[in-house]
Amino acid sequence: MTAKSNQTARGTRPLSEKHHMQIPWYDVIVSEERQADHATLEERASLVGRVGIMLLACGTGAWRVREAMNTVARALRMSCSADIGLISLSYTCFSNNHAYSEVLSLSQSGVNTDKLDALERFVRNFEKQYTTETVREIHHRLDQIQKMSGNYDPLRAGLAAALACCAFVFLLGGGPVEMVCCFVGAGIGNWLRGIMIRRSWTLLACIGVSVAVACLAYFLVFRGLEMSLGIAARHEAGYIGAMLFVIPGFPFITSMLDISKQDMRSGMERLLYALMITIVASLVGWLVAMIVHLRPENFVDLGLNPMLLLLFRLIASFSGVFGFSVMFNSPKRMAVQAGLIGAVANTLRLELVDLSTIPPAAAAFIGALVAGLLASAINRIDGYPRISLTVPSIVIMVPGLYIYRAIYNIGLNNIGVGAEWMTRAALIIMFLPLGLFTARLIMDSRWRKSD
Repeated sequence: MTAKSNQTARGTRPLSEKHHMQIPWYDVIVSEERQADHATLEERASLVGRVGIMLLACGTGAWRVREAMNTVARALRMSCSADIGLISLSYTCFSNNHAYSEVLSLSQSGVNTDKLDALERFVRNFEKQYTTETVREIHHRLDQIQKMSGNYDPLRAGLAAALACCAFVFLLGGGPVEMVCCFVGAGIGNWLRGIMIRRSWTLLACIGVSVAVACLAYFLVFRGLEMSLGIAARHEAGYIGAMLFVIPGFPFITSMLDISKQDMRSGMERLLYALMITIVASLVGWLVAMIVHLRPENFVDLGLNPMLLLLFRLIASFSGVFGFSVMFNSPKRMAVQAGLIGAVANTLRLELVDLSTIPPAAAAFIGALVAGLLASAINRIDGYPRISLTVPSIVIMVPGLYIYRAIYNIGLNNIGVGAEWMTRAALIIMFLPLGLFTARLIMDSRWRKSD
């Protein structure tokens, strides 16, 4: 008889065969009838840890995870100290001269704004609704949240990426040809990435394969249009837009916010994670460009008058942010609200650059500040997490074109040109979370304080 069958025969839970073993949350329950705030320290601490690791799995930052864990711990008459990273956390709960510690980890990082919203509402209502329930009943409610299925299948997520990148490339200066090619390339690329994620492929494989396929799809559509309609070769520059669906907006933004609150471990891990995705995507895009002879030239001037350009920017900004929000699994109402925020904030940023002497980095700060203020106002009305509204609305401000041109030129040993593009990108990237930080400082009294 095997060890696994021995365990089953004794009535115990079979051990997980996964590399990141699943946690048997129900095995610590001994107080079946006792309400949660009078359960054992181990039972109460397991609830605190599970809430924390589920929030971490949704992509939110360390400050929000710690705040949620503290809220649950206080309701259960405990003190909690937590050290939080990108995919792991260690914490200790203290109660009545006793302490209980756990270390929890995830198999991978991800983003799910719908589940994040459900968890934040659970935490807000925890003291009033759940402390009088049993530990098993609370774990059952957390099971329901954890098993929430995605709102969109890979096909619809692919269409969302197609819409987002199609709008993105217009905002970068592309025209109808680039938009059509990007729509096809990004749609196929993100659809394939969704399939690979569902089959538990590792991160770098998902990024590398999906970006390569997106660039090749753009190239094939572009060559088809070139042969059939005789379009100019300069339109090939839009292939950069086809890979922008992999921009790691959540880890980029939350890394800077965590560092600003001195959660250095989480901030640095998130920053390295975001840089890894960006570098891998840029290198894969560069290799494909070398193979099929694509070059990131300047876009063909569209020649639009200022008022028409303003109108198109509003539409494209809304569409792009809506698409990115859907990619993060936001329900339609949340995605629409994020799109409206992005339409205002991103169009303001672009108009400031065109109509004034404000540098792009300063305009990015103003755009992010406006996005943060609008998200805080909506948060007070609908209760949606600020991060779920702000990140999609400013992802479209991330200078993916600058980053790619930097990598492209460095790969060709044009170090000076590459460094210039990288410097421009770094300034904008740093000012985006600074704008959100300032908005949060204005609107959230708790955020203003170090403790």
